[in-house]
Amino acid sequence: MQTTTLDLGPQTAELARVVAGVRDDQLCHPTPCEGMSVAALLDHLVGLTLAFRFAAEKTQFAGGPSADAANLAPDWGIRLPAQLAALATAWREPDAWEGETEVAGVRMPAPAMAAVALDEVLVHGWDLAVATGQPFRADAAAVRACLEFVGDRSDPSQEPEGLFGPVVPVPDDAPALDRLLGRTGRDPGWSST
Repeated sequence: MQTTTLDLGPQTAELARVVAGVRDDQLCHPTPCEGMSVAALLDHLVGLTLAFRFAAEKTQFAGGPSADAANLAPDWGIRLPAQLAALATAWREPDAWEGETEVAGVRMPAPAMAAVALDEVLVHGWDLAVATGQPFRADAAAVRACLEFVGDRSDPSQEPEGLFGPVVPVPDDAPALDRLLGRTGRDPGWSST
């Protein structure tokens, strides 16, 4: 996997743009993530942007990302864009790609952890955009890297438990983003209406 040449910046910037478009009256809206509201997804994003930044910096981080609307930081609209920028910056450092690192008790090679971080930002960025009725622009290089990371998922016994939902069938000739969404358990045609 050629993840060391990846820049998380284009996708973190897109997610920051989507976050800026979220209105307070949308916090209770559903998302493509089963049982997760917009507020819960934002809480998850606040936690994962910190956890994966610390992973890049090889700094211990107690706990891991949650997804609880009741825990959403009141300043999420300011905090999240800043944390997204810091996440991209942290993974631009050559040392971030060396050795192993850890998030929420899971250790893996740093390049694989970067792929997880990118997948989280990209896929949850799409989740947030469609849940709040916004357009979403996926970075083509990020989609390719995430497709490689996720794989075809034809053998569920070969993947970490709980990382993705059940595969949603998507035609082989569908756009790359749609194929990624299907492989991560999302219906590319999902709508909150």
